Amino acid sequence: MSKPAEEEKLSAKDRLVDGLYGLGWAGVKKLPEPVVDRLGRTIADQTWKRRGKSVLRLESNLARVVPDASEARLRELSRAGMRSYMRYWMESFRLPSWTPERIAADVRITDKHRITEALESGRGVVLALPHMGNWDLAGVWVTSHLGYPFTTVAERLKPESLYDRFVAYRESLGMEVLPHTGGSAFGTLARRLRGGGLVCLVADRDLSASGVEVKYFGESARMPAGPAMLAQQTGALLLPVTLWYDGPRAMRGRVHPPVDVPETGTRSEKTSTMTQALADAFATGIAEHPEDWHMLQRLWTADLEPRREGQE
Repeated sequence: MSKPAEEEKLSAKDRLVDGLYGLGWAGVKKLPEPVVDRLGRTIADQTWKRRGKSVLRLESNLARVVPDASEARLRELSRAGMRSYMRYWMESFRLPSWTPERIAADVRITDKHRITEALESGRGVVLALPHMGNWDLAGVWVTSHLGYPFTTVAERLKPESLYDRFVAYRESLGMEVLPHTGGSAFGTLARRLRGGGLVCLVADRDLSASGVEVKYFGESARMPAGPAMLAQQTGALLLPVTLWYDGPRAMRGRVHPPVDVPETGTRSEKTSTMTQALADAFATGIAEHPEDWHMLQRLWTADLEPRREGQE
């Protein structure tokens, strides 16, 4: 196939992907909520039954989290995980239409005082989260219930129009969204924190060369250095947060104790220690609620090596 033909094919695929997401945002929020719930479960169950790469990867990841689980238990967890993941999407499609009253009633976060006390004192705060529950819903809870705006970073998606949709969607929820690429995000985040602002980052997966190696459920993985580096450079408080679903409507969360900057060591050593502490907090929350951890991609170093060596 010629290069122009390949580009045309990719463009058609990109348009399809963008169109499907656009249909979700435009159409799902107009449906009655019980219909949306059933639709989400149906899509999740059909996807799970096909046993595609994403489902198998989720089960492989869950096997690290629940090492003593039988094959039947892993399949049960992965099915629940796909339902949780699809619930995230269905909620996200409908989230712009939810009232602040509903969000306040549905979301309960333990130890939220750790966020508010720091911000009220004028100190910046970095909230670091794994891919659990619905981080967009948690973000709306922060802006509407706690009353604090915040800044976050979004990975650039393909096609560009899909990335633009995500940015517009999150900005409509009260978030300032910066692109992950381009090199300017870190400086902007640092300025927000030095001004006593709030930064929220999903921070449990980093495949770049700058990722910090951690032990995660007993095996090597890499996580982004950004949260630890921002806390060091700005004096901001670094707080891990984990989220999970609790019944058909409620979402729960926990603000874990702060990750302090070590008193001694080089910048690299401090970053490594702090990122490991984040990983440990994430692992605690994920182990308690593994079905709400939406990690359908490769994460551990051992799983990445075959791809790099062409042994997929």
